[in-house]
Amino acid sequence: MFWPSTPRVIISRNNLRTDYMVLTPWGIHSVHNLYRCNAHAIRDAANIYWFTRALVRRIDMKAYGEPQIIHFGSGNKAGYTLVQLIETSNICAHFVEETNDAYLDVFSCKDFKTEDVNAVIAEYFKPENVIHYRLIRQAEPKMDQPGPRSWLSD
Repeated sequence: MFWPSTPRVIISRNNLRTDYMVLTPWGIHSVHNLYRCNAHAIRDAANIYWFTRALVRRIDMKAYGEPQIIHFGSGNKAGYTLVQLIETSNICAHFVEETNDAYLDVFSCKDFKTEDVNAVIAEYFKPENVIHYRLIRQAEPKMDQPGPRSWLSD
């Protein structure tokens, strides 16, 4: 598993420089904004269910129980919301009926490929476009690593 080096800024009274430290993150948070999905696909609870099963399988996770797929909201907030617990964290999504957009988050302490998530999205929801972000999640560097509190120094 490869975790990238993350830049950090060291600030002192005399200079500003950039160093690199290697993080071993606690988890990966993959955020996907789906633009103009197939209208029927995001309104179909069975399709959302099978999407969830396919996604869990494709990114090699283990589902913890069945997904919760609930339709609620009114006006421009109406749509299905999905919550699937996985052994390593969760998968959550909201499907907006008014715009046919959807917002999906996959959070796991086990690494996975964002491209695999996008492939399953394309197969089940056929959005015109997907914008995604891959975030590295780490609350605090270990004590032997410089952290935000130690970046300001004399």
